Amino acid sequence: MKNANLFHGTGCNSHSYWFPYVKEELEKKDYKAWVPDLPEADKPDLKKWLPVALKGKYTGETVIVGHSAGGPLVLSVLEHIKTPIRVAILVAGYARQKGEWKNPEKILQKSYDWNKIKQNVKELIYINSDNDPWGCNDVEGRYMFDHLGGTLIIKHEGHMGSDTFKQPYKEFPLLVKLIE
Repeated sequence: MKNANLFHGTGCNSHSYWFPYVKEELEKKDYKAWVPDLPEADKPDLKKWLPVALKGKYTGETVIVGHSAGGPLVLSVLEHIKTPIRVAILVAGYARQKGEWKNPEKILQKSYDWNKIKQNVKELIYINSDNDPWGCNDVEGRYMFDHLGGTLIIKHEGHMGSDTFKQPYKEFPLLVKLIE
């Protein structure tokens, strides 16, 4: 059975931005979609988020999507699963410290096993914007692409979901099409 595991970012939950839309659209296409509310979402911490994410179902038909801080979570999931999945999509994702933040982000690993990540996914897609106000931009998309290959899509649509920057982003037809 086709399934999709969708992971939100900082300060979000399963009802934020485009998550309900994508879940509903995928379920119409016979996907089982799982969108967990990750703990303490205002302070993403890999030690707290990864155990929740690993409770998802991972098979050769699985698709995983991470938005913002959900992006590094997806990379960590790919390092830890035992069965390669079909596709991973990182929306406004990143894999290294953003900007001039003084405290290290706890959602990031110190380093990534790029080869293991590549072995555990058939297709990788990054969707980043050249005007992302949080620093999860096209430069970060290119950084991951350079390490993992795949497909890099550059948009001019900010963070693709942000309350602070008034980006409601309630629908995401491109994402649904990429998953199909």
